[in-house]
This record gives sequence, C-alpha cells and structure tokens, in this order.
Amino acid sequence: MSLSSCTLLLLLFQIGLLLCGFCFAGDPTASYELEFSYITASPLGVPQQVIAVNGKFPGPTLNVTTNYNVVVNVKNRLDESLLITWPGIEMRRSSWQDGVLGTNCPIPSKWNWTYHFQVKDQIGSYHYVPSTNFQRAAGGFGGFVVTNRKVIALPFDTPDGDIVITIGDWYTRNHSDLRASLDNGEELGMPDGVLINGKGPFKYSSVVPDGINHTTLNVDPGKTYRIRVINVGVSTCLNFRIQSHNLLLAEAEGHYTSQQNYTSFDIHVGQSYSFLVTMDQNASSDFYIVASPRFVNESVWQRVTGVAILHYSNSKGHASGPLPDAPNDVYDHSFALNQAMSVRMNNSASGARPNPQGSFHYGSINVTNTYVLRSAPPVMINGTRRAAFNGVSFANPKITPVRLADSHNVKGAYKLNFPKTPLDEPPRIARSIINETYKGFVEIILQNNDTVVQSFHMDGYSFFVVGMAYGNWTEDSRGSYNRWDAISRSTTQVFPGGWTAILVYLDNVGAWNLRTVNLDRWYLGQETYIRIVNPEDHEQKTELPMPDNALFCGALGHLQRPQKQLSSAGSTIQEQSKSSYFMQVAFAAVVYMMI
Repeated sequence: MSLSSCTLLLLLFQIGLLLCGFCFAGDPTASYELEFSYITASPLGVPQQVIAVNGKFPGPTLNVTTNYNVVVNVKNRLDESLLITWPGIEMRRSSWQDGVLGTNCPIPSKWNWTYHFQVKDQIGSYHYVPSTNFQRAAGGFGGFVVTNRKVIALPFDTPDGDIVITIGDWYTRNHSDLRASLDNGEELGMPDGVLINGKGPFKYSSVVPDGINHTTLNVDPGKTYRIRVINVGVSTCLNFRIQSHNLLLAEAEGHYTSQQNYTSFDIHVGQSYSFLVTMDQNASSDFYIVASPRFVNESVWQRVTGVAILHYSNSKGHASGPLPDAPNDVYDHSFALNQAMSVRMNNSASGARPNPQGSFHYGSINVTNTYVLRSAPPVMINGTRRAAFNGVSFANPKITPVRLADSHNVKGAYKLNFPKTPLDEPPRIARSIINETYKGFVEIILQNNDTVVQSFHMDGYSFFVVGMAYGNWTEDSRGSYNRWDAISRSTTQVFPGGWTAILVYLDNVGAWNLRTVNLDRWYLGQETYIRIVNPEDHEQKTELPMPDNALFCGALGHLQRPQKQLSSAGSTIQEQSKSSYFMQVAFAAVVYMMI
C-alpha cells in the first residue's frame, strides 16, 4: 500500500472519529424523528380528533439501551404549541431537555425542535407524552423502553417476548373542549371509556356498542412474556388483570422489584410496571385482559372499562362469559394501601450498574430538609377555579423557563419562596418555587386532602417511597417508614384523606417539576419546581450549558429568531444513529482502499 493510501486511510479514520463523536470510547446514539399531527380515529366508535405520532395512535415505542445518547427531532404539525416530556427519564445534568413549561419554551405550531439527552445509568419502562394545552387527553403518547446492557444480568430468565401496553381513561370530546370546561370552572365528569393500546373494549357484553375495534395480544403457549403496562390516562387509576393468569411483578419505573405474584394490580395515572406472565393455561378459548377504574362508584362506571384479548396461537375459541373480578374492597381501603406498600426493591439485583440496587443505604442518611405538600379540592382564586400545593397555584402563562431566566439574569421570572408547610392564609396564584441545596437529602410529605386519589411525579429523579397511610401525617409517622427496601420510582399514589412520604437525594442540578399527574389538577396549577444549583461548579461539570438550539419565550421572547415552517411532507421514525451511519461510510471507504 502506498504512503498516500495510508495517509488517506488515516484521514478517513480521523473523520470517522469526529463524525461519530469518538464513539469507540463514548456511548452510542439513537436518533428519531417524531411528527405530531391530528388524525381522525374512532377508538370508542365515535369519530374524533386525536394526536398521532408519525401517523400512529398511540405513537411508536422508542427502544434504547442504558447510557445511549438520544436525539429526538419533534415536528409540531398541530395548530397550537407543543412540548414533549419524558416521565422517569432523569435527564442527568440537563433539565433543559425535560419538556415542561418551567424548563423549556414550547415548540410553536409548524416548527420543529430537537431534544438531546442521555439515558445515563437507567433501565426500565417509561413513556413520552405532551405536557401542555391538555394535549395528553388527545393522545401524542408512546412507550419508551430502556433495556439493560448485556454485561448486566437480568434478575430473571430472559423472557420469550416483550410487550408494551398503554392503558388510560378516555373522553370522546376534543381536548380543547375539555380544556374549555376546566377554564369555565366545570368538572370533566366521568370518562367515556378506557383504551388499551389506543383501542376500545372487546364486546364482552351488551354494554359495549357495536363497531368498536379492540386490541389482541398474540402469544404462544408455554412462553413467558415481559408485559410493560403504562397508565397514560387523564386522571383515573386502573386495575389491570389478565383472566386466569398471574402477574409476576418484576420492575417499577426503572427499578427491579422483589418478585411476587398478583391476580390484579392497581396502576395509577403516570405509573408503569413490568410483569412476567407465563402462558400456562389450557387454550380452550381466548382470555380477557381488563383495565377497570378504581376508587369510583364501579356500578355507575361499568361502561368505563377497557377489555382486550389474550390469544394463544392454539386457542380453540373466543373469550366469553363475565370479566374476571376486580378487587372487592369498597369497605376495606387497606387492600389498595397494602398492595402499594408490597412493592419493594430487589436490593440484590443489579440495575443499570453492576453494583446491587440496594447499595445506596438511604435509610441511614440524615434528612437535610422536610417539605409538606398539601393538596385540596380546587377553589376559586381571583375568579378562576384553581388547584394548588400548600395554597399556591402555579402560574404558567407566558412563563420564562427557570434556568433560561437564570442564564440571562431575568428578574422576577419566579420567586424562591415556596412554603415548606401549608399556608394558613387565602390561596394565591404565583410562580413560587423551591430552592434547595445540591446533594441535599430531603423528605417530602404528600398530604392529599382532596376527594380523589392522586398521582405525584417528580422530574429529574427517582425517590424512595418510604411510607403511606390514611389520615394526617405527623412526625410520629416516621416510625412506620420502610428504611431498608422501599421502591425507588418517579411517580407514586397518594390516597384521598391520606399521605405518602418520599425521600430523595438531590444530586441532579437543574430546575425540576413536581406535579400532580392527574391532568385536570395539573392543568389547574397543582405543581411547582425545585431549583438546585451547585455554586461550586465553575466548569459546568454538574450541569450542562444552555443548548445552542434553545427556544426563547416569556421575557426573552424578543431573542427568538424565526424558523422556517415545516413543509407538508410527512416523516417516519428513524432508529439508526448518525454516528453509526458515518462510521459505516468511513469503514466502507477504508475497506475499499485496502482491496
């Protein structure tokens, strides 16, 4: 080979390294394009406008591996602004990518914006979903799966298949109509049904109208499947069950659990779980998959039930007869509470890292601060119906995102005066957020004085659910805390008239949203943010700088440059990383020169 050929090979090799971001030593990149648009669908037999992703409802599931860099170009073809958030994905060092109004300016209609983040040290079952304008009630959601690296063993035998199921309550009214109802001070009322993977119920009885398409899961007898179930609904907790099959709980929002069997399981809004389900039944007929509402008058809500079909490949007939029973605990609220507290960490299993999940001994760490966040039924504030934490209802319109305001020294964008305990004064509307210390270890008490069961979510973190009970929390309640194997997750339930206690280590710099996931309460202002700054980080090692493609809004809207609007051409999901593509080109060139 000539010297010039060797020089060319070296140059191509160097170009390949630059284009892939030194991917030999770094982590791979997965790239996607997601286009959000309206389509007409009839999931409950009534034609309505839904939000599709790449023309699909629900959207496609994104599959990546621990530590992958993820690039998602979001194209907004709706007639209003859009933001996509990624519940449970911790966005380490980069709240700029979190996709809620306190961290990102919304993507205007007919614009696109590209998210860049890493699923650092994470595994598990998650989802993506719109976070603004009540759009979640119209769709726009899909699964997000982070698989473990091959060097990390699963704490169970490798399943024969992996299935993602989305469940959720559903309204046939347009999401803008639902939004208008809340703006007018009205309740949303009972949903029109429950969808399983975007489809309505199988016609198990006369209560189900004709002409509704249902979901069918095709399986093989004797095989075991990992079934990931995500509640993407508006506000209803759903009990999930598969007729005649046990649900072996294996994972909750990125952490492996102690494995135990359930015949049915409550999945609250925003929560996700993995179950191992073995197809061990006689296939004389198909089996029902059911998602039915909890903590409501179930006789009145009978039509609000999702039903899909589990079909063995050797099945001899259609499913028939009554649905499998839901928990009968109308007069015994301890059942749901005990089931919730039975979800515990598998301390000996390895998660995203080789070290066991239980190696972080949270129970022996001193708490640096305590917050009591109390929710209550919505009230009128300044003539509008609002929901609040501690009497403070968060004001979102025309907000300047927290860290964007910090980076440009915008004064008055927010106040660091969120009350640590409920206020004994009239409720108010404000941009009041929590100011906390980097690497603090805080206790948050979620006191639900509302009349409905709520889900609470914290962006940027997983927290330890150490306690849960009915009644009012007191300092004596700490005696009941689980300080050894509490599950770590990002979304937890808080029962009406009860409390939930969580512990969280604040090692992720940024501004992170704390919210009630129930969409009506969230829309009405039941949220705040926790701002965590490392004053000793002068080289931006604990927080990434503002991205070059950051959008500007609020007090900084005048800095935003116009963007060329999207063309009418559609797009599809793209899974191959650009770094992989360029490396393949460089490698092909090298091989060609060597021939």
